[in-house]
Amino acid sequence: MEQEYDIIVLGTGLKECIISGLMTLSGKKVLHIDKNPYYGGESASISPLEELYKKFKVPGPPKSMGRGKEWNVDLIPKFFLATGQLVKILVHSEVTRYLDFKVVEGSYVYKGGKVHKVPANEKDADASDLMGMFDKRRFKKLLLFALNFDIKNPRTYHDVDPHKTSTRELFHRYDLGLDVIEFIGHAIALHNSESYLDLPCVEIISRIRLYSDSLACRNTSPYLYPVYGLGELPQGFARLNAEYGGTFLLNRAVDEIVMDNGKVKAVKSEGKLFHCKQLICDPSYVPSRVRKVGRVIRVICLLNHPVKNTHDASSCQIIIPQTQLSRKSDIYISVVSFAHNVASDGMYIATVSTTAETNNPEQEVQPGLELLEPIISKIQICVCQQPASSK
Repeated sequence: MEQEYDIIVLGTGLKECIISGLMTLSGKKVLHIDKNPYYGGESASISPLEELYKKFKVPGPPKSMGRGKEWNVDLIPKFFLATGQLVKILVHSEVTRYLDFKVVEGSYVYKGGKVHKVPANEKDADASDLMGMFDKRRFKKLLLFALNFDIKNPRTYHDVDPHKTSTRELFHRYDLGLDVIEFIGHAIALHNSESYLDLPCVEIISRIRLYSDSLACRNTSPYLYPVYGLGELPQGFARLNAEYGGTFLLNRAVDEIVMDNGKVKAVKSEGKLFHCKQLICDPSYVPSRVRKVGRVIRVICLLNHPVKNTHDASSCQIIIPQTQLSRKSDIYISVVSFAHNVASDGMYIATVSTTAETNNPEQEVQPGLELLEPIISKIQICVCQQPASSK
C-alpha cells in the first residue's frame, strides 16, 4: 500500500464519497478511511430492519413488518431535484452505471389543516385549491417571468434588477397574497425560514426555474430517489473511486491527525502513518474543531398505508411551512415505500424531521405525525447539527 497520497478522506458519508470520487476521477491519489464497517456514515441505509431497531435500542420489529432483509431504511432521508447539481454530477461522473433512480410521485404542502399538491406550472395552478382565481392569475404571471428570465439577457429583466430588488419587493410587484408567497418560498424555492424575503430576488428566480425544470422532466414531481435507498449513492461513488485507483480502509480506527505548523501532514491509523497534501473529513473525526449549532429531530415511521390526501402516492414529500404552526423552521415529511425496494410489499417509510426549537422536540413534530396516522411503529432519532467548517 502506498504511504503518500494527494488527499486523505475520513468518513464515507455522502459528501465525503462524492468528493473523493470526483477527486479520483480527476487523477488524484486518494485514500479513504472510515471507522465504520459499512459505507454511508450518517447517510447510510440500515438493513435488515432488525439492525435499525437494535441501533436505537427499540424493542421489535413487529412480525407484521415482513422479512427484515427487504427493508433499507435511511437515517437521513433526501430527495434530489431532477435537474439539480447532484444529478448533474451523477451524470458527469457516470455513477448512474451503478444505481437506478425512480421518480417521487408527489410534492405537497400543508395549509389550513390539509395537504395540497404544489403547483409549479400553469396547468397545476389552474387546478390548485391553494389559491383563488385572482391569485392564480398573479402566480402564473410570476411563474412566466421566472421561466423566461435569463441572467445574461437584460431584456428579460422587465425593469427588475435581480441583484438589487429584494424577493419581498418582487412579490409585492406581482401583488401576491401571503398564502401564495408561503408555498412559493417554502414548497417551490425550498427555503426553510423567512430570511430569504430580504435577499436579492435572483436566487428565488433561479430556484423557481430549477423546481419547474425538474418537474417538466418527470411530470409527477421534481424529485428523484435511488432504488434500494440513499445508501446506494455513497456506495456508487465508492465504486467510482475504486475503479479509478482509489484506496479504501473500512472498519479502521483513526489514532491521530498529524499536524506540522498548523497544516495537516499525515493521518495515523492503527499504528501506520499515511502522508497527504490535503485532508477532508467528517466532523466526527475532529470533535475539538466543531461546535454545536442546533439540534434536528427525526422520527422514522413505518406504515402499511399511503398518506391521506396524496392520491395514494407510493412516495412523496410534504412540507409544513413554519407560519402554519407559528414556528421558526419548517417541518419536512419524506415518504418512500416498497415501490423503491426499501420496504416489504405494501409497506411505507415516512420520516418526519425539523430543527428543534424547544426542550420538547417530540411535541414539535406532532403535527407531522398526525398526518401519518395510524402508525404501526416509530423510531425517534435526535441528532446534533454540525457546521461544515471542519472540512
